[in-house]
Amino acid sequence: MIEPEKQDLRKFETLIAITEKLRGPGGCPWDKEQTHETLRGNLLEETYETLEALDSGNPKELEEELGDLLMQIVLHSQIASECHAFDIGDVIAGINAKLIYRHPHVFGNVKVSGSDEVLKNWQELKQKSKEKGTSIIGSVPKSLPSLAYAQEIQYRVAQAGFDWKDPADIIDKLCEEIAEFKEAETKEHQAQEFGDVLFTLVNIARRQGMDVETSLREANECFFKRFTHMEKLARERGLDFEKLSLDEQNALWDEAKKVTG
Repeated sequence: MIEPEKQDLRKFETLIAITEKLRGPGGCPWDKEQTHETLRGNLLEETYETLEALDSGNPKELEEELGDLLMQIVLHSQIASECHAFDIGDVIAGINAKLIYRHPHVFGNVKVSGSDEVLKNWQELKQKSKEKGTSIIGSVPKSLPSLAYAQEIQYRVAQAGFDWKDPADIIDKLCEEIAEFKEAETKEHQAQEFGDVLFTLVNIARRQGMDVETSLREANECFFKRFTHMEKLARERGLDFEKLSLDEQNALWDEAKKVTG
């Protein structure tokens, strides 16, 4: 038997061999117990850690997290191969065929004027591959974070022509939704109207070419840096942060803002 740990670690085949050994006789008890279902959380966690590495701008972190994410793909493929559903070769063949089919401007004779037309053609080709009658937003995973899901379905319907003609009209819509939120008399109605406010904000971001998940992650990170710096200032001054008045806390916030940006 080939010992994968003694093979070229840069080769994809070595990763496949290692995964097979982990799942095989004499392999790792934990790896052998895993199923598609038990690995759901791991796949999601590795995806978010990869996004965090992207946001950090640290190439070494990104390299490591991409490896962890790739391991999840190979492991799921190995599990599928054991029950004769598909294997990693099928996965690779499928994505290769899809990329060729959806890039006729590269692998065929289709001419495009720019990336906007590329994306439009991509969606049209994607829809053609679905069963007749399938909604253009039906394939958007509902397990996506809500903001990302909203942005994706808005994008897809916009590609079909269902979109605001004037971006300024979306701002008017936002004002309308905020007014309806303020007028809501019950918690249930407020929650519904708040959802409409968020959905409209996503629409504004989409029209401006912004990614809402990235924008919110960056805002969260900014708040984290400022607030933890406030706590640090309080500790250095011998102050109990929770016992400070709101005005005193806000003064620390202003100090932290100058340092953290």
